[in-house]
Amino acid sequence: MRAAAIYGTLAALALTATGVAPASSSPGDPPLRRQGAREAAGAARAAAEAAATGIDWKKCPAVEQLDAPVQCGKVTVPVDYTEPGGRKIRLTVSRGRATGPAADRQGPLLYNPGGPGSSGMPFPVFGTMLGGVWKKLNRAYDFVGYAPRGVGRSAPLTCRGSKKAGRGPTRSPREPSAAFKRKMRKQAAAYARGCAKRQGDRLDHYTTPDNARDLDVLRAALGSRRLNYLGASWGSYVGSVYATLFPGHVRRLVLDSVVDPSPDKIWYQSNLDQNPAFERRWHDWKSWVAEHHSRYRLGRNARAVQRTFDRARDAVDRRPVGGSVGRYVGSKELLAGFLDVAYDDRAWAGYAAALADFRRGDPQPLMGLVAPKRGGAAMAENANAVYNAVQCSDARWPRAWSRWDRDNTALARRAPFNTWENAWMNLPCAYWRGRQSRPLDVGTGPGELPAVLLLASTRDAATPYTGAVETWKRLSGSSLVTERGGGTHGVADGNACADRHLTAYLLDGKTPGRAAECAARPAPKPGYH
Repeated sequence: MRAAAIYGTLAALALTATGVAPASSSPGDPPLRRQGAREAAGAARAAAEAAATGIDWKKCPAVEQLDAPVQCGKVTVPVDYTEPGGRKIRLTVSRGRATGPAADRQGPLLYNPGGPGSSGMPFPVFGTMLGGVWKKLNRAYDFVGYAPRGVGRSAPLTCRGSKKAGRGPTRSPREPSAAFKRKMRKQAAAYARGCAKRQGDRLDHYTTPDNARDLDVLRAALGSRRLNYLGASWGSYVGSVYATLFPGHVRRLVLDSVVDPSPDKIWYQSNLDQNPAFERRWHDWKSWVAEHHSRYRLGRNARAVQRTFDRARDAVDRRPVGGSVGRYVGSKELLAGFLDVAYDDRAWAGYAAALADFRRGDPQPLMGLVAPKRGGAAMAENANAVYNAVQCSDARWPRAWSRWDRDNTALARRAPFNTWENAWMNLPCAYWRGRQSRPLDVGTGPGELPAVLLLASTRDAATPYTGAVETWKRLSGSSLVTERGGGTHGVADGNACADRHLTAYLLDGKTPGRAAECAARPAPKPGYH
């Protein structure tokens, strides 16, 4: 009876739900309406089948590094939701049972950490390993993590062999020459060809709405009538798309560090918008290091700290470090590592100390932070492949290199820290051979959606604050909690004020009204950790 009831509810939604538009269609085109109806019906069928089957929870495979009492299982979803009886893939799922009294338990809480390309499989151990707000929430909720389609063991996606993935050293010139740009264009085109060759038409089915439909199938497989979900970064976009497609299936929805869902932002403009935000956060770190010059001796002001960093950057290109252990660091690896300081204040002291050690002649601490990890090439390639498969498929991207060159050259003049590296990461989308869709127009009307909680910091670089404000406007009745002056990507678990709002919402369904503000968490203390 449960499967039939769920199937009936989902089938009703098929009359109104919309999907991702092919790039050649306009929103009112009959082909789009037909595709949306087929995808909604396919999602209904897949959810009904998952509800009937459930999840066979077992001991987790050793590769997951999740010990008992955490359990693992798999959930089957269609490759293509317009053909639910066709090819299937299996998503890996993990669960840590609620630890509190039975009377206080509220069912599963699903978690997506973002990416695209990241796995939520470790989520069940957050309560025991991280404590704090997670421990409190784990008393009421089963913590359920999963690896999205293509990630980890969920029908893993790759576009090239891991041996071809960079071990370093790799150069990242401040002002790339015409020859270097041609080289990067050639590499991006080859990567896109590799994706098409290895994956074929599966590349058409990694969109964010496909992932949102997967989320609804997971909900059904867990036996839940309505979804409890916490999504961070790209996971927030999965959540806002889910809210648009399945508003009646939402119970609790937390979007942390919120992606701007405006169709004209997804994803080319969104990535451009990141670069000034990363530059600002990079300046925040340099200013903090300068304030602690007596500890680190890296410069008395932000410009002096930048000069110290530039000398290290030049040094690793002249003579890459790490050859004795088979892992090398050039300027590209150095920049990729130091991007951590823009994501998380907690990384500030460690990177300042490692740069200070490098300046004094000891490269080992820096190597420990930025060198490619042993055995990590396959995982890095998987994450990169999924990242491209999702973002390149979600929307149209400019095909003309002249557009990319013009936009990034102009941005790099005022935001040099990450602009070109960001461009190279996304450039395969200019040569993508899979279908590129039109983004879903995220939004709900009054009364369509229960209360939703948004968490955002005003100096977040990866998901600039304007994205949270835009989502707040689009999801009627949502509540926005702002960490004013904060910049760490991922507000939950770190700001006591925001964590109080988070627990009040997830445990009791209470929001602070339309909006609330929290002061930024204290600045990090200097040290060597």
